[in-house]
Amino acid sequence: MDNNFKGHFIRDVRPGSIAEEVGIEPMDRLIAINDQEIKDIFDYQYLTESSEVNVLIEKPDGEPWLLEIEKDDDEDLGIIFDNGLMDDYKSCHNKCIFCFIDQMPKGMRETLYFKDDDSRLSFLQGNYVTLTNMSDADVDRIIRYHLSPINVSIQTTNPELRNKMLNNRFAGQALEKFKKLCDPQYGIELNAQIVLCKGINDGEELHRSLSDLYSYRPSLRSVSIVPVGLSKFREGLFPLEPFGREEARKVVEEITYWQEKSFKETGDHFIHASDEWFMIAGLPIPPASLYDGYGQLENGVGMVRLLLDDFHESLEALKEAASEDQKLFDYLQNFKYTYTVVSGKLIHPYIADMMNEVMDYCPGLKVNCAEIINHFFGEGITVTGLLTGQDIIGQLKGKELGNKLLLPQNVLRAGENYLLDDITVPQIEEALGIDIEIIRNEGDDLIDRLFRLTENGFKI
Repeated sequence: MDNNFKGHFIRDVRPGSIAEEVGIEPMDRLIAINDQEIKDIFDYQYLTESSEVNVLIEKPDGEPWLLEIEKDDDEDLGIIFDNGLMDDYKSCHNKCIFCFIDQMPKGMRETLYFKDDDSRLSFLQGNYVTLTNMSDADVDRIIRYHLSPINVSIQTTNPELRNKMLNNRFAGQALEKFKKLCDPQYGIELNAQIVLCKGINDGEELHRSLSDLYSYRPSLRSVSIVPVGLSKFREGLFPLEPFGREEARKVVEEITYWQEKSFKETGDHFIHASDEWFMIAGLPIPPASLYDGYGQLENGVGMVRLLLDDFHESLEALKEAASEDQKLFDYLQNFKYTYTVVSGKLIHPYIADMMNEVMDYCPGLKVNCAEIINHFFGEGITVTGLLTGQDIIGQLKGKELGNKLLLPQNVLRAGENYLLDDITVPQIEEALGIDIEIIRNEGDDLIDRLFRLTENGFKI
């Protein structure tokens, strides 16, 4: 082992875990497992899968402890490291023509400008990676450890065009790594994403890419197509234009062709359009059956359909329960509450329709649907997840908002209580003079919060 290797700092140990049982404590350092130095989380997870593990720990005073541990296969040791990857994050070396981080204004918190392109985050968190900073040894390690699924941001299968779109002369060559990972003999599952840019990788180039990607089945499980997001901060960047109604319809037609081909041949739809395409095109949101179990939900594929179906199912369940439970029926008959629910421009019509349905059912319920225009990033950014506190405050201040303001969970940074512009939920409450409730992007949670069911002892 490297004599200069200082091990990995252990931040915490889960209560009741194997690590706690054998005496591993916060402030210890993990030095090796089975006499092998641990490079990162890949090594750690692979080496701790077996039922017999020798773990070398160094205590804060420098005393080494060699622990012989017997456990169930794949049972977690319960160690929490100071860094989730147990290594430095790999940043992106590309200069993609569509990169949203390059379209953000100056002066925001530093972490928002970090571009990750780390295959380990793809495995652990579902992030999409370009493979451009991955070595052949990294690919071999994914295969050896059988790490999957891996999510890859393809953009195009045309090597020269990929070089141009990623502004990286090696971007086209990286497609060979993708091809190797898709080799069925290795058993690695992958998902792909294409960020579509008008006049660049759409049209014939999109058809070529989807034709190539179709040949990588079954290792390649799904492909999502998302439109490029364009903020107002694009001075000096590659000139890109938003998709219009007819252009979006052509994209949907192309995707539909591949979906029908795939379903006929394999029983799934394989290629998926993100929700924005149907909204831009003025087309109905497809039924749930076209989303193959919502495998690319985090990429904006099927979120609206899932929300609509979940909402209607929950509302029908409430109606049925009220017809059988006199106490609940009386509660809803006398229910009076007024809300304002916040949403971005794109989802607003669907939210408004849902709120009209619940108000028709319960006359005492009043819901104001606040469509927030994104002045911070520009009106071309229409998704709720990129709304800022200052836009919410600026567009709602002085208005009658009712008893509570409902704020979708996806406007908050993961695990935090602040929005993209660092304005916190309490600051919004103070500025608007109203209590805020955070709601999940789920229909049952929306129904529960609207009617205050759980807090009043009702379970549907």
